[in-house]
Amino acid sequence: MTGTTPRRKTGGRQAQIGLADIEREGLRLGLASLTVNGVATALGVTPTALYRHVDGKLGLETLVGEAVLAELRIADDPADDLEKHLLSFSQQLRNFVLDRPGLAAYLQSLFPRGAAGLRLQRDAIEALGRRGYGAAGAVMLSGTVASLAINLTAAEERHRPYHDGPHQRELEKVYALLAADEVLAPVHAELPAISSGDYFLMVMTACIRGLTTAAPPDRSVAEILTGLGLAD
Repeated sequence: MTGTTPRRKTGGRQAQIGLADIEREGLRLGLASLTVNGVATALGVTPTALYRHVDGKLGLETLVGEAVLAELRIADDPADDLEKHLLSFSQQLRNFVLDRPGLAAYLQSLFPRGAAGLRLQRDAIEALGRRGYGAAGAVMLSGTVASLAINLTAAEERHRPYHDGPHQRELEKVYALLAADEVLAPVHAELPAISSGDYFLMVMTACIRGLTTAAPPDRSVAEILTGLGLAD
């Protein structure tokens, strides 16, 4: 929907609001704190006024989420081989998402929702096309890598309050619980302490190596699925 809606009257001539105003205030609030009431209050209008421009909460999320995604540009070094490219792709996605609370949940629910999401998918096809993949194989491979990266990043975002925020005492209780267990204590003592970034790198490297082995560029999607036991 387009057009403008008068703001709540505060004396004198009423101001007008449009999609640009809603997007601006939505970006200011951020996806993690985004609500119809919050944006309406910031703009000095009723929630009903917003519904003339966006289709409820999902419409508001899409408007703001696509504006956020419009900033994402995945750098592609032509010198990178397939594994290095996909790993770089996943790390760039992680960094972008971590810097924008709420974006992980937005991406996990529906994708693509608009022009920005479509562009990112086309860019991924082009990048993998330069490495020998057809469009269908590129969508499957890049989408799987992106899904893994986003899910890991979403978990990392949820864990942050326990590592760097107000719930660190709860994490200490977990460590104490493990330390008191006669079976698990020596096992965990052998495990190295690694950063969340290194853990992400470790998991994504292992997954990407498995994916590229199962889905090389010279194999069709049907052949890949058959090889994985998912089709006849």
